[in-house]
Amino acid sequence: MGELVTLVKEERLAIVTINHPPVNALNRQVMDELEEAFDQLSEDEAIGAVIITGAGEKAFVAGADISEFPTLTSANGEQLSSRGQAIFQKIADFPAPVIAAVNGFALGGGLELALSCDIRVMAENARVGLPEVTLAIFPGYGGTQRLPRTIAPGKAKELIFTGDMIDAAEAYRIGLADQLVPVGEALAAARKIAGKILKRGPIAVRLAKQAINRGLEQTMTEGCKTEARLFAQLCDTEDQKEGARAFLEKRPPVFVGK
Repeated sequence: MGELVTLVKEERLAIVTINHPPVNALNRQVMDELEEAFDQLSEDEAIGAVIITGAGEKAFVAGADISEFPTLTSANGEQLSSRGQAIFQKIADFPAPVIAAVNGFALGGGLELALSCDIRVMAENARVGLPEVTLAIFPGYGGTQRLPRTIAPGKAKELIFTGDMIDAAEAYRIGLADQLVPVGEALAAARKIAGKILKRGPIAVRLAKQAINRGLEQTMTEGCKTEARLFAQLCDTEDQKEGARAFLEKRPPVFVGK
């Protein structure tokens, strides 16, 4: 894999680690390697869950590489934003659930990366925020869109307009973190969630993710129609029949992903 982003597969679980000391900043190389990792994973239909984390306990990802900012213009600024959005959308659209194991700082692009994941586990030492306005810009990798869809819009606006950083406990209180765990245990907790997911019907999990993500962009009526269509697809799978039989026979199911 790449120099700054590592990809390790453990059977059906993949772990993507950003290792760019000292704070795992998102420069162009990291973004390219992150995209490459998910392109590679997309070719492996066996993958049932992915964890994204940052190397070390200091930072998940402490933001973009600000040394690249002085050369920004309206032309290349739009290109930069669109490129980051496309990579993070690729993560958001990944067929299997993606879990962020957040340790230390997750600021700017780092928080936007975590927001592109389905589930966020934060260690108690996590510090998160979107401080872009302190540099006279705003979040450009999907942050202005994903944060208000994740937490209350007013709170999202407060965090984006002030650039304030909050701790893990506050992130958990407002629903930005889905689990709060002791320092050093974010990856283990993410593995535990992934382990549960991997025991469930893999097609059901994938289609549930589709139903949720599509539904968030639709009206309630349209979303329910999407849900019904995807539910119907499950009813023709071998796994659905196995799940019902296993329940009735009081035994663990054996899902094969068909």
